[in-house]
Amino acid sequence: MDVSRRTLIVGGTSAIVGAGVGAGVAGLIPADRAGPTFAGPTLWQRGDRSGAPRVGGLHLQYGADAASEVVVSWHTAAAVNNPRVMVGTPDDGVGSAVAAETVTYTDAASRTEIRVHHARLANLAPDTDYVYAAVHDGASSEVGAVRTAPRGRAPLRFTSFGDQSTPTLDALVASAFGSDNRGSPSAGDITTAVERAAPLFNLVNGDLCYANLSRDRVRTWSDWFENNSRSARYRPWMPAAGNHENELGNGPIGYSAYQAYFALPDSGSDLSLRGLWYAFTAGSVRVISLANDDVCYQDGGNSYVRGYSGDAQKRWLEGELERTRRDPAVDWVVVCMHQTAVSTGNRTNGADLGIRENWLPLFDRFGVDLVVCGHEHHYERSHPVRGTLPTDTLTPEPVDTQPDVFDTTKGTVHLVIGGELTDLEHTTFKDLDQVEIVGVYPNYATAYAAWKSKAQQTVDNAHMRYFIVHLHRLLDPGQDAKPAH
Repeated sequence: MDVSRRTLIVGGTSAIVGAGVGAGVAGLIPADRAGPTFAGPTLWQRGDRSGAPRVGGLHLQYGADAASEVVVSWHTAAAVNNPRVMVGTPDDGVGSAVAAETVTYTDAASRTEIRVHHARLANLAPDTDYVYAAVHDGASSEVGAVRTAPRGRAPLRFTSFGDQSTPTLDALVASAFGSDNRGSPSAGDITTAVERAAPLFNLVNGDLCYANLSRDRVRTWSDWFENNSRSARYRPWMPAAGNHENELGNGPIGYSAYQAYFALPDSGSDLSLRGLWYAFTAGSVRVISLANDDVCYQDGGNSYVRGYSGDAQKRWLEGELERTRRDPAVDWVVVCMHQTAVSTGNRTNGADLGIRENWLPLFDRFGVDLVVCGHEHHYERSHPVRGTLPTDTLTPEPVDTQPDVFDTTKGTVHLVIGGELTDLEHTTFKDLDQVEIVGVYPNYATAYAAWKSKAQQTVDNAHMRYFIVHLHRLLDPGQDAKPAH
């Protein structure tokens, strides 16, 4: 395949609305290739004269064996011909062609059909740098690079963060551009921070872009990929499904967009549950990604789906942990999920009893080392925990409280990695001019339904709260005004 020179031009920065941007790079592959990462360049993009849609949202995923399997993915709204990836080594350049499989979903809100193209690269060498170019007929290629994981015991670095959303400025600016997403200027900074850490892979702890809160869900997904492609085309971003990946009408349980955009390791689940839970091995680390809405009591998505797998996920997790702990090549077990089992946040989402009932006994039984999650929009780290205190809420019991050493042979360490949290002890409104009056209702039942709808839309914003106010007395200014003296 002829890769044009303009396709390979790399620039200093990219324009991301309201976001921090990464430093530019002088070439596609850094001179020092000894490390496990690439400094992600930003590619100059220009429309194609043929009219074919461009390669958009380029990103990577590992297969079940991160030492030999990588998936290259991108999406288009229009149908394309011959989607493929050319892959090779930095010394030899791109050469071998791998055909991409195309999967589709139709967004129920906009009736827009999206096509996602996944090229599965197999039989790669462990701990090796590769370069690739993703392309379809009539489009200019988009290039990237990836390093496979080492096999066996070897040092590696990964990052983890949840509840990212998409970069945006304030509401007035976003409205001017036709966007109603729940973005944050910090969303771009997270991508930059991942690149500065230069991990082998990044774990995304759920609630990726909050598309289920936007009128234009397709655009919000596209914005998320456009922001993160400057990292995700150079290192796999491995996600866990959060409550805001649950989109009303998109598939039988609301996850068809998430399932289409990512080609994740096969867990043997039914097709309708494909990609919602999975595992992969990098070095001597086994990473297990879980879909917590299956067991959570909290109703935080567009629809309440607790129990949707009929315990299939729990059975898979038990078998997966049992096999993993029998594998002499695995030293560490890391679980990535969204909602938390441990949280000290006051008046936030809090820990979910469903996770404590279903997952924690298995974590204890098989000695899970580390759990990374989000949902709480703050950061905290637990001491190693194992077993529970004698409480109705099954509070995990700390088994070691050393301040400088965390021995995970004694218990599981939980990391909550989300956004910000400040003092939420009171109900004083920050700005009365911004108070939203949702409506007036004839009875408590209809008022409660309206309250629940609004509360779900802002479930992850601890600063936004809705109240039901009883109008116990009507004031008539003409009758109730005091006479003047």
